[in-house]
Amino acid sequence: MISTHSFQFQIELPDAGLRLDEFFASRFGSLSRMRITNLIEAGACLVNGAVGRAGYRILAGDSVEISFDDGAPTSMSPEQISLEVIHEDEHVIVVVKPAGMLVHPTMSVKTGTLANALAYHLNKSRIEDGGWTIEDMVLGLPESLDPQSSFLNRPLVMRPGMVHRLDRATSGLIVIAKTPRALSVLSRHFRKRLVEKRYLALVRGNVEEEAGSISAPIGRDADQRPRWRVMESGKSAETRFKVLERAGRVTLLELEPVTGRTNQLRIHCAHIGHPIVGDEMHGNSESRIADCESQVTSLRIEDQPEIRDSQSAFRLCLHASRLAFHHPAGGEWMEFTSPLPADIVETVESYAGR
Repeated sequence: MISTHSFQFQIELPDAGLRLDEFFASRFGSLSRMRITNLIEAGACLVNGAVGRAGYRILAGDSVEISFDDGAPTSMSPEQISLEVIHEDEHVIVVVKPAGMLVHPTMSVKTGTLANALAYHLNKSRIEDGGWTIEDMVLGLPESLDPQSSFLNRPLVMRPGMVHRLDRATSGLIVIAKTPRALSVLSRHFRKRLVEKRYLALVRGNVEEEAGSISAPIGRDADQRPRWRVMESGKSAETRFKVLERAGRVTLLELEPVTGRTNQLRIHCAHIGHPIVGDEMHGNSESRIADCESQVTSLRIEDQPEIRDSQSAFRLCLHASRLAFHHPAGGEWMEFTSPLPADIVETVESYAGR
C-alpha cells in the first residue's frame, strides 16, 4: 500500500545558505536528487507557504515543507559490498573503485554499483545496530519514527554525494562527499579546476615524445559510434602526458586531464594513434583483437572476477592513480595515490617479455 508522507521543517542557522534541493537531499537520503527536483518542479515543496525553487537558498527562520509517497523504490539501496577505503572523515571519503563497477545505478543496472556500496558503508552502524532494516533504509522512513520527532532535524540516511565519476571500465581513486556542504564545496573546486588528477594508462605503440600535450575538441554526434569523439564543433579539451615506461609494443603513460570532457583520455589517446589497451570503444578493431589475445594469455581470468564477468575477456588499462584537493571543511591540501593494479602490471610485463 502506497503511503503519502508530509514533513515540515523550521530552518536553523547551521542549514542557512543551502539550496532547497540540497536541504531535502540531506534529510531524505533515500530520495534521489532527480526525484527531489521533480517533486519541487511539481509543486510538492513549499517555502513559507509558497511553491519553492530548487536553487532557492534557504534562510534561518524559513518554514519548508515536502510531500511524497513511498510507492517507488529507490535505486540507491544499501548493499554490503567490500570497499577499498583510502581515507574517511566526517566530511569526505576517498575510495578505490575497481574496474567493472558502475559509479551510479542506471535504468538497467540497479545493484552492485559504488553508490549502493557507499549507501551501506555510510549507514553501516545504523543497520548493524539493528535499529533499521535495509527496507527502512530504502524508504528512509522507519515506521517507529514520529513525524514530529526532532530526529528529523538530522539526516535520516547518509547519502553519498558523487562529486565526480569514473567510467565503468576505469579503476582508481574517487572522492565522495558525506554532507551537502562538502558536496557543494568540492563540486565548485572541480568546476574551477582546483583539483589535481593523474591517471596511468597503458597505450598501444611506442610514444616517441617524453612528454607533451594533446589539444583536440571533443563533441557528441548521435549519428555515429562512438558518439563522443574529436570534432571541430566540439568543446575544447586538453590532456597532458608523460612517458613512464616503454615495454615492447606498448607505452605506460601518466595522463593529466586539464579539462574534463566525456571519455577525454580514451579519445585523446586514440586520436594520436595510441589507443589505450583494452579500449573497445575507441581502439580500432585490430587493436581490440590484439589486446584480447594479449590479456587472455597474460591474466588468469578465473582469478579476475571483474574481467570474467564483463562482456569482454579483458579490461581497459586505465587507472586513476592520484587525486589531490583542498579539504571542503578545513581547506588543507590532501593528496592520495593508488598504485597500478596487479592485472595491468601483468599486462605490462607480458608485453615487455615479447
